Amino acid sequence: MTINDITNIIEELAPLSYAEDFDNVGLLVGDVSTEVTGVLVTLDTLENVVDEAIAKKCNLIVSFHPIIFSGLKKLTGKTYVERVVIKAIKNDIAIYTNHTALDNARHGVNNKICEVLGLTNTKILIPQKQTLKKLTTFVPVDHVEEVKVAIFKAGAGKIGNYSNCSFSTEGQGTYLANEKANPTKGTIGEIHTEKEVLLTCVFNRNDERAIIKDLISSHPYEEVAYDIHTLDNTNPYIGMGMVGELEKEVTEIEFFKDLKVKMKAHTIRHSKFSKKPIRKIAVLGGSGSFAIGAAKAAGVDVFITADLKYHQFYEAENQLVLADIGHFETEQFTKNLLVDYLTKKIPNFAVHLSESITNPINYF
Repeated sequence: MTINDITNIIEELAPLSYAEDFDNVGLLVGDVSTEVTGVLVTLDTLENVVDEAIAKKCNLIVSFHPIIFSGLKKLTGKTYVERVVIKAIKNDIAIYTNHTALDNARHGVNNKICEVLGLTNTKILIPQKQTLKKLTTFVPVDHVEEVKVAIFKAGAGKIGNYSNCSFSTEGQGTYLANEKANPTKGTIGEIHTEKEVLLTCVFNRNDERAIIKDLISSHPYEEVAYDIHTLDNTNPYIGMGMVGELEKEVTEIEFFKDLKVKMKAHTIRHSKFSKKPIRKIAVLGGSGSFAIGAAKAAGVDVFITADLKYHQFYEAENQLVLADIGHFETEQFTKNLLVDYLTKKIPNFAVHLSESITNPINYF
């Protein structure tokens, strides 16, 4: 399998189009056509991780965090980032990252936290906007089903737990073919009227290229008329953070004891306890202070995240409890998620869970 084959599989779980604009995702080092000898999955790519990849004969590192975040202007080995990139290049090791693409994926980082905590009835905390698009096209009546099958297979017409969703209206289309045309129906130089169906359906923006390709290949006309519009609808299946519920209410002390054990947290920084029972929980892996307002609006009892600043704890305002368990701690199970996913998709391929310690924070 090539690097391209592996990354295509990963992007079925977390399409790169899901990533935030500020992020740097995708293949950071390497050639997509390279044959892969083994995959090492890690949270961060440091020099010790590259050494581990060499030892395990893996020439592709799949890293949640990007080692190259802002632009590199030189490679002199003066910074840890430069040293990692130099070592990877010298040893023909590719580096791929999906970061916020996996953060925003329905079955990504935050879903994994919910799974570890045993939360049910989960849903996205902050759904993404403008990830849904609408296709409108015009198809001769006798070719509608053929076109539907093609575009549905490519990903069109999926709305939540439903697929093959569309709407059709019959009407009449007209066209006049010039002398350079090769019309499927009608005669060159004469206005032709054809019974057509206006076919419309919704799709995720990451499927656009495949849908348009299959629309054109399945459509009988030489020139295919279609429109695509970006929708303002929020997408409840893509976005940051997640909300879920415990099976039963527990006290704050009980919940925090359980949280510390399940998330392997050395310490929990938190706002004032509200002395209310805990049932509804919001989680957001990594730096999540921007989502405090969304957690309040969701009516949760506790919001679990990381990297909260001193004054941000005041924002709890006795409406919920803010729990900062640490950046590494919120994302530590991400590499397990990716290893499990890849192992199921390519069971006879060498996929390794990195054993290297990459948490930059030590605890006294």
